[in-house]
Amino acid sequence: MIGISAVVFVFADFYARMEQNRLRDRLQWHAEVLAESMRERIEPLFDGPSFKQLESAVERFGSQGGVLGVAVYDEHGKLLTASSGLATRLSITPGTVSQAITRKFVQAELLTLGTMPAHVCSVPLHRHQAVIGALALFQDASSLVAQRQEIWRRTILGALLLIFSITLIMLLVVRRSITGPIAKTAAWMKELRTGSLLAAPPEPELFGPLQTELGHFVRNLAVARATADEEARLRDAAESQWTAERLRVHVQGQLQGAPLFVVSNREPYMHVHKGKSVDLVVPASGLVTALEPILCACDGTWVAHGAGDADRQTVDRHDRLRVPPDEPHYTLRRVWLTAEEEQGYYCGFANEGLWPLCHLAHTRPLFRTPDWDHYQQVNRRFANAVLEEMAGAKDPVVLVQDYHFALLPRLIKESRPDARVAIFWHIPWPNAEAFGICPQQRELLDGLLGADLIGFHIQAHCLNFLETVDAALESRIEWERSAVGRKGHFTLVKPFPISVAAPAVAEKPVEPSPGAAPLLKALGHEGRLMGVGVDRVDYTKGIIERFHGIERFLEKYPAYQGQFTFVQIGAPSRMNIPSYHDLFTQVEAEAARINRRFQSGRWMPIVLLNRQHSHREIEPFYRAADLCMVTALHDGMNLVAKEYVATRDDDQGVLILSRFTGASRELRDALIVNPYDAEQVAEAIRFALEMDPEERKDRMQTMRRRVKDHNVYRWAANLLGELFEIRPEHPDVEQARKAGNAS
Repeated sequence: MIGISAVVFVFADFYARMEQNRLRDRLQWHAEVLAESMRERIEPLFDGPSFKQLESAVERFGSQGGVLGVAVYDEHGKLLTASSGLATRLSITPGTVSQAITRKFVQAELLTLGTMPAHVCSVPLHRHQAVIGALALFQDASSLVAQRQEIWRRTILGALLLIFSITLIMLLVVRRSITGPIAKTAAWMKELRTGSLLAAPPEPELFGPLQTELGHFVRNLAVARATADEEARLRDAAESQWTAERLRVHVQGQLQGAPLFVVSNREPYMHVHKGKSVDLVVPASGLVTALEPILCACDGTWVAHGAGDADRQTVDRHDRLRVPPDEPHYTLRRVWLTAEEEQGYYCGFANEGLWPLCHLAHTRPLFRTPDWDHYQQVNRRFANAVLEEMAGAKDPVVLVQDYHFALLPRLIKESRPDARVAIFWHIPWPNAEAFGICPQQRELLDGLLGADLIGFHIQAHCLNFLETVDAALESRIEWERSAVGRKGHFTLVKPFPISVAAPAVAEKPVEPSPGAAPLLKALGHEGRLMGVGVDRVDYTKGIIERFHGIERFLEKYPAYQGQFTFVQIGAPSRMNIPSYHDLFTQVEAEAARINRRFQSGRWMPIVLLNRQHSHREIEPFYRAADLCMVTALHDGMNLVAKEYVATRDDDQGVLILSRFTGASRELRDALIVNPYDAEQVAEAIRFALEMDPEERKDRMQTMRRRVKDHNVYRWAANLLGELFEIRPEHPDVEQARKAGNAS
């Protein structure tokens, strides 16, 4: 109120002064016009024969309306004559008279005649260009004072009304926008404090940012409480399940302050342009699920290719970014590649060479010299970035991901022998004869053997790797220990079956799925039974073979026509590689052919959803599907199978799983099939749809226990635990040992 009053009074004073100046200027203009008219009449009478004529003229002019009087002065400023009633008020000569005589120009001012405010305008009188005196015209100026007083009166009344109105409005605004939200937020926080973590937050208003931060706090608190409850439940049940929190504590204890560095081609957070704004994209990845709790626990560094078109805008001058965005706990270091490098290293050598070579999927691998050059160049660039990040770090731990970086372990180990280095190979490793196709097999194997630990999904891949090394390189293999000795360095080769996060424990009874019909209706189709497949469109996934099995099923069991619909969620992948582009066209054509053969009305046997879907979009299909088909022709593990099992908290659904996946070694209660055998696939579909409900429930419960007990956190703990058992090499110790051996 004080602030508003001060502002109002300052502006009122300013306005009153402006208005007074305007009225005064108007009065002065009128006085000058009138005085000039009088001067023309007075000048001829100033030295006339009769002084009485001058007095008479002055008296006549002084009696005009609005004029207080007229006075005439000689050249020395001495009063000669004045209109009646004015002479007695003129105690002194106005300053404007002397100024008009001296400056030979009209002068005006405000003064007081007795108690009356007056405006005097003095004009010089001339004879033959010489100033002989001055004429002073006095006018009533009380209107100026009255006007100023009226302005102040209106201003004060208006100010009081304005202050009252603004204060009332502010009270209402405060109550609605501040007091109300504070009360709601306080009530929400009280519910949280008393244990109601599911309490819905108030609508975001003035305190939206505060509520956002409180929301993060609540989520963290909920996770902490859930973790504590889960740990207590596990202790009570004498179980030992790995959770994100347990993994975090475990790794903290193992690292003991040593820095952790993760290297992968794909980044955990990507920034892309969307119109004029920049959006944050979190790629769906089990790897992020497993490794992010570790990096958050030890404030580690993730080194990855910055593939987003807005990635450069969001990093600092060292190409670093703190993540996760809402609660930064670790550093993302982005490495930049040219389009030519990405084409040669990623699309070329990695995905047209190593990928088909390792998957044995009847697609000819292509090994081109320029692609190999780019592969080496990019591996060196990543190695330099990692070495730069770990400069000055003591006993660093490096975890390299996948076939994109086979040369990286050796490059890092040569510069930092004190670093513990592990690489996890996420794709299969073929037998020695098959891998011998690669012209650069010796360089790749030597690069991998720079690591202290090499991880594969299953034991068979480990044995294939050891046999490949035995056939290609001079080395010493300890088969019973599963280790390779080369260049004075030993590398352990171990299986670590990767998985997904543990299935959620339902706090209340699970509601039965509404079934397939609503989902199919939303897609514009009809059907009572549904199967689902979720894959990148890749020639290793056996999508066309899957379609052939579905076609044979509908041929053998026509009663299911019009009843069973298979939804294939197929995200386009690596479309700039000709083999992938051609495969995508084949998949669409084969689905269209089978649909033309069997389609009836709004029912069709295969619904192809050929775009990228988030896990949230896929989950309803997992829950509603009567069966899920994973028919990969060769796969290191295949997490889709485990995702489906983890999602089915109703213990329903059947998994049809290819025998050529790593997951088939673990999920033995799935229906294991040969994807090349359409007849066997068709029978598996029929058996799944007609399976006894109790058998279906028993099978799913067994698989869910397996996924829960061997989840992605256990995978990370086992991998890093094995790595932590390895004693890091120190350059001074190694040099002394080598010198001793030489002597």
